[in-house]
Amino acid sequence: MKYLKKFTALLLLSAGIFILGACNKKTEDTATNTGVTTVETIKSRGKLRVGVKIDVPGFGYQDPDTGQVEGMEADLARKLAERITGSAENVEFIGVTAKTRGPLLDNGEIDMVIATFTITEDRKKSYNFTAPYYTDEVGFLVRKEDGFTDLASLDGKIIGVAQTATTKQSIEAQGQEEGGLTFKFGEFGTYPMLKLALSAGRIDAFSVDKSILLGYVDEQTEILDIGFAPQEYGIATKLANKELASYLDETVAEFRSDGVMQELFDKWNIKDTSNQ
Repeated sequence: MKYLKKFTALLLLSAGIFILGACNKKTEDTATNTGVTTVETIKSRGKLRVGVKIDVPGFGYQDPDTGQVEGMEADLARKLAERITGSAENVEFIGVTAKTRGPLLDNGEIDMVIATFTITEDRKKSYNFTAPYYTDEVGFLVRKEDGFTDLASLDGKIIGVAQTATTKQSIEAQGQEEGGLTFKFGEFGTYPMLKLALSAGRIDAFSVDKSILLGYVDEQTEILDIGFAPQEYGIATKLANKELASYLDETVAEFRSDGVMQELFDKWNIKDTSNQ
């Protein structure tokens, strides 16, 4: 019953992501939609606007009872708000998905994305990224009863992935490396939808970064003991906002060196797989 309650809440949250995005108004600094947002812009506004996941326990999750957004990435946003504005309370969270986070940056509705956003060379052409603050790898959540053990056992099966995520390409590349394995794919808008599809038997595996999968394990499912394609998460900003991007990059480096990031990892029981 507790798992049903948890995933019902996650599904409701996933629907809420789109409502949050649709209801978010371009208010105080509408001009930044076509202009440049700087650190001083945010200080003057008195609020940092951050795109976060609200359906990824441990990283960005909106508690359905309190409405509060919690998780390592939410806390990182609060640290940045405190650094820039003087108070960790001066942050506005906007729920995003893999599909919506880029457009919300582009149109100036948010200042930055801290939402399990993997850094890739292709994405660097469209957005600024800080150095990685966290490193993970692609994994698979499967039903225990199906007996899958490794990538080869999933050959020809239907893999569920998030829309616009890099997971599909990573799986295809790994399949070729392991002897020409091929897969079918089902793309879904949110992680709760993927979990429900897995439970209903519409897909054979739910694939995304392992840290995200941890929030969706229940008594009937397990994460396979395999992983590949390191996924480095960075804070993303609009390409025009170079000064803000430089400030964030320096701050992330400082947080890594002075132990702030490790404190956040420890608080949320997150293991960073990078060598940093």
